[in-house]
Amino acid sequence: MTSIYLIRHAEAEGNLYRIAQGQDNSNLTDRGWRQVRALEKRFADIHIDTVYASDLYRTCATASAVYKAKGLPLHRMRELREICVGRWEQRTWGDIYREDPVQMNYFNRQPDKWHVEGAETPGQVLERVLTAIRAIAAENEGKTVAVFSHGYAIRLILAYLQGCPLERLGETPTGDNTAVSLLEADEDAMRVVFRDDNSHLKTPEFLEGEKVRKRAVALEPGLWFQPLRLPEQSGFLRELLSPEWGAAFDLERLLADVARRETLVGYLREEPVGVVQLGPEPGWISLLCIRADCRKRGFGAQLIGQAVQHTRPLGGGQLMAALAEEHAARSFFADYGFHAAGTLEDGRTRLEKDIRFLPEFLGETD
Repeated sequence: MTSIYLIRHAEAEGNLYRIAQGQDNSNLTDRGWRQVRALEKRFADIHIDTVYASDLYRTCATASAVYKAKGLPLHRMRELREICVGRWEQRTWGDIYREDPVQMNYFNRQPDKWHVEGAETPGQVLERVLTAIRAIAAENEGKTVAVFSHGYAIRLILAYLQGCPLERLGETPTGDNTAVSLLEADEDAMRVVFRDDNSHLKTPEFLEGEKVRKRAVALEPGLWFQPLRLPEQSGFLRELLSPEWGAAFDLERLLADVARRETLVGYLREEPVGVVQLGPEPGWISLLCIRADCRKRGFGAQLIGQAVQHTRPLGGGQLMAALAEEHAARSFFADYGFHAAGTLEDGRTRLEKDIRFLPEFLGETD
């Protein structure tokens, strides 16, 4: 009999920023790395013989909790990847929901009806991942194995093994990031011992570090974005700059900058709720603001996500912003991984956030 720990990757940028990750690479968030450390402690006293992961960055990085801690090699398998969502990949879930709420609902609740151009079908994903796990079990008879994969793929596997057909997938849960399930395989038989256990994320030590309390839930579409429209949205921008921001910005100069800097408005359904302006250099956030009545709902993180998506294709490896020492937004930026990195000539503090991938987790498949 083979014991297989089936583990979802840690929180990645797409989870936090509400972007469809699919089979594109996505970095782990700061919270994701804390989950990796919690996962390492969970497995410290559990014997593992072999470690497998999909070849995507977020799973390989998460698998380091086990393979690096135990001095084991990592076996990368393309077959363990997340579902390819075709033309949805790298779009915000809010944008996808706005375009096609019916297909979005099918994706989450009735995958047997879901179809998107260029995407795999859930049935194809189930077949490839199940075939890979059965091959792993056969190659490791009598051993204990850790397998790192993705939320949708794992949900399909667990539902199948527990006798739930695709048309009823919506009745099954989606495990949290780093949730652990245990399978037992004996020749052709395979059963679920337990599923989606996240007890390592409920310890006092982990919860003490949970600075950002409000986060978007898995099925919440979130925001969609389009460039700020002038002159019709100048009034919205004027109203958006609350008193704590007003002293830091010259509105007329800000409006002039719209012509030469990427300035995006985030919408919830059809209501504008925030703005992010980028430039003059790659990675620089010159404005990030959420409507006062829409704060503490996870939308600010989605603005940061737009900055990441804008910066990486330009070759930038960090995000930057500048704030006065006592500015109220300092804690917000700190919660999302920005740290002080010097002082500008005007006295403001320069804040930076590293968004580079670590090369060791970008390796080739076996």
